Formats: sequence, structure tokens, C-alpha cells
Amino acid sequence: MAKHILVVDDDTLLRRSLSLQLEQAGYRASTAANAEDALALAQRDLPDLILLDIGLPGMDGLEAIRHFQGDMDVPVIFVTARRRELDEILGLELGADEYITKPFNPDVLLARVKAVLRRSTRGTPLPATAELLVVGDMVIDPGAHHVMLAGNPIELTAREFALLHTLALDAGRVLSVDELISRVWGAEFFGEPQVVYVHIRWLREKIEADPNKPQRILNVRGVGYKLVSSDKSAETS
Repeated sequence: MAKHILVVDDDTLLRRSLSLQLEQAGYRASTAANAEDALALAQRDLPDLILLDIGLPGMDGLEAIRHFQGDMDVPVIFVTARRRELDEILGLELGADEYITKPFNPDVLLARVKAVLRRSTRGTPLPATAELLVVGDMVIDPGAHHVMLAGNPIELTAREFALLHTLALDAGRVLSVDELISRVWGAEFFGEPQVVYVHIRWLREKIEADPNKPQRILNVRGVGYKLVSSDKSAETS
């Protein structure tokens, strides 16, 4: 199975370039524009390696790595435009496995990615959220990518499963379209809400008794979507 690498950088062109290069090199790449989205994405889909920019908006990389280390044991390569030696020392002391400064040769970065993955001896634990999720009569098994509804198996595509899993992790809470995009598709899909609408429709066709009168995946107009137990549903969309 291809190693999963999470690219966290607020530079759109760099994210796209890196994710393309990684995928061409045989890796599976996810992207996030900020640390908060990266943490949410990693909670659902644990990466094997994180390429983490230090100078992020909001929570910066130096703070983010503390959260990554508190929840998971994943190798980190800091990617930064800062050249001060103090940053390098501090970054490596915080647990980064490698450090590279912008601009860099893509071949050099790929070589470092390969080296860090090869020498990493850490066991990659399942995130806490890998346990079974139960929402009413629906049971979601993240480890097996398996869904049972009223005792019957439901066949979902990988993306449909990811969307349902994301909603189930926050069952009862409304998630905005942007939150769903960042957690399921990644930063490169911002501005394309139709991918959410389409997959919500497909999911409803598979898990709703009447997709036109949904009782499980509800839309809160102007806010987003939430997953509820069908017997607790009092509103439809």
C-alpha cells in the first residue's frame, strides 16, 4: 500500500506541486492549508509522514508539531523559508525528523522523504478514532472501511466512506462544507462545494430510506450537514 504523506503549507502552488510530485513518485498525498485542517484530516486518515511548513497562518508549525506528537507518532519534515539556525535547532528538538528550507530541489526533498520513511522505526498506531463508530442502527468500522446499516452491509466508494466517517466522528454536530472539504478532499478542492453536494446525494441514495426525505444526513441551511440517528431526526432537507 502506498505511503500516505500529508503536505501542510499555505502556499497553494507549492502544495499542488508537492502533491503531484509525491503522487508521481508513488506516494498517496493529502494537503491542508493550515495546521487546524491538517490535524482534523490526520485524525481521520493517519499519515505516514508529514511535510509541515513552519510559517503557517494561525497555529504555526512549531505549535502544530506538539499536537501531532500528542496524538500520534508520525515522522515530520519541517519545510520553511526561515533560515535562522535557531529555527532549525528548535524544530529538531521539538521532534522533527528532518528540515529543509525553501526554495529546494524537488529531487532532494523526495530523497529526504524516502530516507525518513526508511529509517523511521516508529510503530504507526491507529488513531483513537479507529474504534467502531455507532450512530443509531449504523455501525462504521474505520479499520475495515466497512459500514453496516440495520445489520446489512452498505457498499461505499472510498470517498463516500471518508465523507460518512467524517460526519460520524462529529455525529450530531453541523459541519460546514469547507470543513468537509478540508477533511475529506483537502485544500486543493476549496471553492468546489459541488463535490460535497454530489457525494452527499450519493450517500443519501445508499443509506436513506427515502433520499428525497433524508432522516440521517441532514442539511442545516446556510450552515452545513450533520449525521444523526434516524429515529432522532426531526428535520429534513
